[in-house]
Amino acid sequence: MSLHVAALQLPARWNQPSRTFADVDRLLGSAPPPDLALLPELALTGYVSPGLDFDLTPFAEACTGPTAAALAAMARAHGCHLAGPLVERDGHGVYNAVLVFAPDGSPVARYRKRHPWYPETWATPGDAPAPVFEVRGARVTVAICFDVQFFDEDAAELLGQADVLLFPSAWVERVDSRRTLLPDVARRFDVAVVNANWGTGSPRIPGQGGSLIVEHDGEVVARSGPARGAVRLDAVVRQDR
Repeated sequence: MSLHVAALQLPARWNQPSRTFADVDRLLGSAPPPDLALLPELALTGYVSPGLDFDLTPFAEACTGPTAAALAAMARAHGCHLAGPLVERDGHGVYNAVLVFAPDGSPVARYRKRHPWYPETWATPGDAPAPVFEVRGARVTVAICFDVQFFDEDAAELLGQADVLLFPSAWVERVDSRRTLLPDVARRFDVAVVNANWGTGSPRIPGQGGSLIVEHDGEVVARSGPARGAVRLDAVVRQDR
């Protein structure tokens, strides 16, 4: 069996959610809907401002707030599972999170980044393992960007259970290691990897672009360049379980 996945590479923008949602709507409507689509890390708020401000706490809201409602509506409109970012406030914690919605708009999963990157001083580390949920019989899990450095330490068992890893990122390397890193993850854990990365925008930072979809055997089956506009990558990946 197989699963149609899509990675949406969206330009770096600061506090322009309406513009970014318009890109998502256009990309999802540009071809037959995938079974599962992924947005980049913090793409709806921006990961960092053009003035290099990393503090996203002004954007924090509940997991039932307007951003969640907009993601749910987008999933319904296009009839697909949709995974998108949220700066989530819960009590005193503020989390770099991903929400997943079903084609009917119902919530499926939530994941809070367990290992915020060093400039993410605003972010509370998530303390729960990543969810494993089903999409058309495929078992799917989630990790966010810097989490990849800790897979052997705290995610190996979950990855071993999954058919597909959703991997949203805001990558920042001058020499991009994802071309070798993500195929290695795919091979070691026998999992397909869907990486939606931020694209060239404002600010312009090394590491933007180059979103990937990788099969279980490490073959890169789709890859974008550093395009300035919004880009959709599609692939059909196998599910082994």
